[in-house]
Amino acid sequence: MELQEKKIYLDYNATTPLAPEVIHCVSEALANAWANPSSSTEIGRSAKELINQARKKVATMLNAKPTDIIFVSGGTEGNNVVLHTALKYFNSGSGKLGQGALLKPHIITTNVEHDAILLPLKHYEAEQLADVDFVPVSMSSGQILIEEIEKLIKPNTCLVTVMLANNETGVIMPVAEISRKIRILNEIRQKEGLCRILLHTDAAQAIGKISVDVEELGVDYLTIVGHKFYGPRVGALFVREMAEDSTPLYPMFFGGGQERGLRPGTENTPMIHGLGCAAELVSQNLEKYHETMKKMRDLLEKSLIVEFGENIIVNCDTAMRLPNTSSVSFRGTGMSGGEILSRCPRLMASTGAACHGTGKPSAILMASGVSCEDARSAVRLSLGRDTTPSEIDQIVQMLKLALKRTSVRTIIFTRIILNYHFVMNFCNKLSTTIYYLDGVQETGDYCSP
Repeated sequence: MELQEKKIYLDYNATTPLAPEVIHCVSEALANAWANPSSSTEIGRSAKELINQARKKVATMLNAKPTDIIFVSGGTEGNNVVLHTALKYFNSGSGKLGQGALLKPHIITTNVEHDAILLPLKHYEAEQLADVDFVPVSMSSGQILIEEIEKLIKPNTCLVTVMLANNETGVIMPVAEISRKIRILNEIRQKEGLCRILLHTDAAQAIGKISVDVEELGVDYLTIVGHKFYGPRVGALFVREMAEDSTPLYPMFFGGGQERGLRPGTENTPMIHGLGCAAELVSQNLEKYHETMKKMRDLLEKSLIVEFGENIIVNCDTAMRLPNTSSVSFRGTGMSGGEILSRCPRLMASTGAACHGTGKPSAILMASGVSCEDARSAVRLSLGRDTTPSEIDQIVQMLKLALKRTSVRTIIFTRIILNYHFVMNFCNKLSTTIYYLDGVQETGDYCSP
């Protein structure tokens, strides 16, 4: 296959390929560390050691303690464990407020979270297990405003969960600032006998693109997803001071004693080893990754603006965004983002997580202040570590050709419609008059369809 025929992948926010180093680590573990890590045999102890090494590498990436990391199957499980914990934590005794009145736990989140947060919380609401506030983000920036969270905090609030970066817009949320505010509120609440507000962030999209430091963020929980940063499809959860029981964590499953009994089940050693390798690559190369992706993202957006001018907008570009993510809307095409991508068969991208190629406007984009029409024509272009200037140029040309064809078809179709309406309007109003030689007059509408 010649170079110009190769497909170009720009859907790295959906998933990333395994880094070559990660493939090596996974393969090595598959061949040499296949034993049960709980086994007392030599090969079992070797498998356990690989898991311990991976735990240290993930912790180093986050500036955390290894004892604050537990391995889970992925981001969905990690998020659900935190939400489950919030309910158990509140109902364990903190829900008794005032004169023994029993209230439901109250959770605050945003209206642009991933479904792994939104759907469990909607389920809790439907089952009357919790009261939930889905706080709207700013319609001008797509960011959550701290004061909007603060004014919704109640005596029975037990958890605030805000994603670190949005998967569609790339907007980075002010999690560290939210943490500082909650820390102050918790000092006051402790004196009043109210339950501590726990803070969680889903960092799935942020890791490997921007610095993610749990000490700077000040969160109690942080979700890690390997396949978003060139690792395998396994995840981890950071729980602050877990070994000291400072932050609660309640297991969802029961069985063996793996992961200190908090996540039972025989560990997936090869994938965990691969996750550790991916984390180590981030620790060693984050600055380079960030610089390269931002340079290519900026080149992409600049090239698109030069090519399409007023007919393209970059969504949420006034906010701090991930260095690799660009959500763009094409105006005046009459097409959905999915239809635009269908005319670029060599471009592998998406329209955003909420669209699913149906042509329905993204709820996330509209919640972030993007108009319905612009949300419908949006395309999410998420770049990777190895995206090149040549690929950027090819992508712009693909889109130019796709939209040029669309413009020609639109012009032709519009002219046909206009001509049709003109003729029909003329004919409907024309009443022909025919004079016969004998002077008799006859009228009739001879142009009726």
